[in-house]
Amino acid sequence: MNTTALLLLIALLAVAGVLLLLWSTRLRRKTGLPAGTVVYSDTGAWERCEVPLTSLRYGLTGRPDYLVLVKGATIPVEVKSSRRPVTPYRSHLMQLAAYCLLIEDTRGPRPPYGLLSYRDATLRVDYTDRLRAELLKTLSQMERVRKRGDAARSHDEPARCRSCGYSHACDERLVD
Repeated sequence: MNTTALLLLIALLAVAGVLLLLWSTRLRRKTGLPAGTVVYSDTGAWERCEVPLTSLRYGLTGRPDYLVLVKGATIPVEVKSSRRPVTPYRSHLMQLAAYCLLIEDTRGPRPPYGLLSYRDATLRVDYTDRLRAELLKTLSQMERVRKRGDAARSHDEPARCRSCGYSHACDERLVD
């Protein structure tokens, strides 16, 4: 192979490398994942992670979609298939806060924030003392209702019921 052909081959490989790097950066942005190392995934996009995060201290178990290691902090990422609401739903905030609490209790240190990744935008939610306190209050209320045994679920959306991960064990399900 002559020098010109070798230089041309090197140039083509360099251009291909740059294009692949740009493509992967664009793909990562589209997923809502921050730059960092993915240390946990429960989306089925990669190998399914069967081990949920569990805190005996708080009586809480959960499977975040992703955990990403960013500058020494473990950041939870919750992926939503819907478009970004004007204001994040309280349920989304509590779910993300629960993942932050699980990380804090099982992996440490406390994450400074989490990410809600909607179809059209990714929101950074700071894991503040106030958000943590609101989550703990909500967990306490849920535990009181559970102990009373009169928990009633709102089942007014068959599509949501159909996609629920607990429908197989629910005696109030709307669909079979």
